[in-house]
Amino acid sequence: MEDLLALKTKNVAGNIRKIREYRDYTQDYLAAKLKISQNAYSKIELGYSKLTIERLFQIASILNVEVTNLLTLDHKELIKNISLEEETASVK
Repeated sequence: MEDLLALKTKNVAGNIRKIREYRDYTQDYLAAKLKISQNAYSKIELGYSKLTIERLFQIASILNVEVTNLLTLDHKELIKNISLEEETASVK
């Protein structure tokens, strides 16, 4: 159980990093938006810091994604889904 929880936590952290990179945002940029140091933000992406629900929603808002995108376990579909959502939104 503990190993599965650790895996899920690392997965969320990895998703945050992937979306940040997709958006071409730096760790410094997200850290500034969150009003934390770059080092503290780096620990979030590495899975060393525990995320609160509030912080998770803040990050999702800055990255302009739904929280569910951060929680997904399917790495292959993550960026594809975000791209599709953006295309759909721009057409409306």
